[in-house]
Amino acid sequence: MNGGASSFEQCYRCYPVSFIEKAHLEKGDKIIMPPSALDRLASLHIEYPMLFELSNISAEKVTHCGVLEFIADEGLVYLPYWMMQNMLLQEGDLVQVKSASLVKGTYIKLQPHTQDFLDITNPKAILETALRSYSCLTTGDTIMVPYNNKKYFIDVVETKPSSAVSIIETDCEVDFAPPLDYKEPEKPQQKSVSASKRPPEVEEELPSKVPKFTPFTGSGRRLDGKSPDTATKQQDQPSENGKEDTNASRPAPRQRSGKLVFGSSSSPGVKETAKVDPKNTAQETESKSEEPKFQVFTGKKYSLKG
Repeated sequence: MNGGASSFEQCYRCYPVSFIEKAHLEKGDKIIMPPSALDRLASLHIEYPMLFELSNISAEKVTHCGVLEFIADEGLVYLPYWMMQNMLLQEGDLVQVKSASLVKGTYIKLQPHTQDFLDITNPKAILETALRSYSCLTTGDTIMVPYNNKKYFIDVVETKPSSAVSIIETDCEVDFAPPLDYKEPEKPQQKSVSASKRPPEVEEELPSKVPKFTPFTGSGRRLDGKSPDTATKQQDQPSENGKEDTNASRPAPRQRSGKLVFGSSSSPGVKETAKVDPKNTAQETESKSEEPKFQVFTGKKYSLKG
């Protein structure tokens, strides 16, 4: 189907570029068209580089591309397979090809599918090399960047100043969005809160582990050289009079703080015991004199002779 005099528009059946042994074209966005398309484009005086708009009318998918050669069979067009996937095209489906004029891009925002693309040494340099095989980019497309025998898929999130831009011989600012499989790390505030909750538990465990302090647990030593055991035995034994020493057993009176007491603290107790009431001593002597004295052999006498 031919378009107007000033534009090219034609429908073709599409197939992957691998069908004509040109798998290297998978690295870019170039397509292969039939020779009749070149004759038509030359007569329309289409500007170079030639850019085209591809449309899958049934799925309402649109993208843009360039052309590399005009060697395809008549009625056919060969596309990179990643482009067919973006367009939801199967082998032999119809695709509409229309000439287009695109402005040069100034800003591109890309989003890798996997985080391992950012692990590559200098990913911007790898991307710059890969984009040399592309003529244009369209917002919403997913391009493929091969590196070290691995394919990395990248979404075109945004393009400026238009939704489709030309990237041929232009300086374009490139920005990266977080990969699709990227997971945000845990916030440090949650760690600090959990760390602040731990010290009370530690404080509760410390008292149970610390041994209790018990004073004077060692063996005692006396200044006179005697062992403490013999000294305690002598204190437990009664005095020579059969009575315990009242001076040793009697506790010393407590002294009030803030007052000075001259002399030994045990002297008042001794003085109190030394005082004797004279009346009591006189009564004790009288009672002793009244008691009958014991006399031996005071009974009747008997003689052995009879």
